[in-house]
Parts: sequence; structure tokens; C-alpha cells
Amino acid sequence: MNPAKLLFLFVLSLAVTGGVVRAQVEVKGTVYDISAQYPMRGVSVQAVSGKGTTTDSLGHYRIMLSVNDSVSFSYLGRATSKTAIRDLPQGYPFDISLHVAVDTLPTATVWNRSYRLDSLENRKEYQKAFDYNGSVLHNMKMSQRGGFGIGLDFDMLFNGKENHRMEALQSRLIWQEHDNYIDHRWSVAVVKRVTGLQPPALDTFMRQYRPSYEFIQSCETEYEFYKYIQEWAKFFVEDWNTAHKDAMIKPTANSSSSSGQ
Repeated sequence: MNPAKLLFLFVLSLAVTGGVVRAQVEVKGTVYDISAQYPMRGVSVQAVSGKGTTTDSLGHYRIMLSVNDSVSFSYLGRATSKTAIRDLPQGYPFDISLHVAVDTLPTATVWNRSYRLDSLENRKEYQKAFDYNGSVLHNMKMSQRGGFGIGLDFDMLFNGKENHRMEALQSRLIWQEHDNYIDHRWSVAVVKRVTGLQPPALDTFMRQYRPSYEFIQSCETEYEFYKYIQEWAKFFVEDWNTAHKDAMIKPTANSSSSSGQ
């Protein structure tokens, strides 16, 4: 074949494949329930081209699609409308809320059944405290006799102690909710499975390396969270063996596998 023709075909193939590569974009984000507060696990992410994936335990998804493609989300047989990839903001996550209430989700969600129901019941019981925003003006409405009326909670207006009490209660409830969430994720069963540690070393490790609520929320995947546990467990074992010559921790399958990653 003519060398010039070969060169032309080669350049043409590069242009075509390069265009295909550039036409592929990463679509990622988080799927929430109708309240936009609770991530949903197991949601199907389906493209018109046939590509698909599902959300992980934190509601996250990630998929490579063509800019000419479209994507939709489905859960329990109900699907959203299709969204064109070219219409998505480039470089930003595409988060979406499905028309599903958290109390209708199956138990295979980010939280187990007992944690989720306890949290919902606590929110319902203390709804006034959770919704409190420091304002003492309530029930702005039109008077039945005409004119504009303002409903005032004068007890709250003239009693600063009551304001402080509600703020303190709200802070305590939010702290308690976050602390319960940490207990749920940072459980003995999870840490023991990931690290292979046994009491009393396990109990000490869980106290010393207990993560914050903000850190757990910052982990985009379960892998990141488990990696944190594995990495700090290695440092803990070294310190423990140095201080406890008579009760040294032997390497386990979990710790050896994590060191090789």
C-alpha cells in the first residue's frame, strides 16, 4: 500500500480514537431520598447506551459515559426521567433525590434498621428542638378580621433563658445523633473484622482511634473508611507490642493483607 495512504489512515485513526476518548466523561455523584438527607444504597444507574452501575453503601456512584448518552436512576421498579450527559455541569457531581421517603426504604441502607428507626423516632420526638433556629417570631399570618397580624411567643421573647435552653438542647441532640452514628459505623464487629484485633487490644484501639463524625462523612467510599482502620491498626500494633512484651499481638490475615496494599 502507498506509504502516503498508510500515513493518512494512521492519522485518521488517531483522530477518530482521540475523539472517542475525549467524548467520554466521568459522571459521579450521590443519590439521596426525597428529604435529600439520607444516601440510598442499591440504586440502579442506567445509561441509554446500556452501561450501568449501582450506588454503594454511601449512595455514591461513578460511571464513564459518552457526552451523547443519557442517564436515568431507578429504584424498586420506579425510574426517573433521562438526563442528557451534555447538559450536566462539567467538573461537578450530579447529585439527585429520588421520590422515596427514608421510612419506606428497605433495611439494606447506609444505616441498619435499628439505627435508622431510632434516629427517625428521636427526630420526631424532639422535632421542635431540631427545627429551632433561634427566632422568637412565629405564625406570621393574616388576621381573620382583616389586616396583617404577627403571632409572637412572648414567653420566648422576654425569657432569654428559654432561648439558651432550646439552643443547648438542640446542640446536645445533634451531638448525640452524631455520636450514635459514629457508634454505628465504628462498631466492634466492623473493627474486629477489618483488623483482626482481639480484646483487650481491640478495646484500647477503638478508644484511641475513634474517628470524628466529620471524618466518616468525608470518606467517599467504604474502602476509604476501612483503609483508615487498617492503616492505623498497623501503627497501633507496633506500639502495643512495644509496651506489652508479655501479650504481643501476632500478625493476622487481615493485617498482613492490608500491609501489602
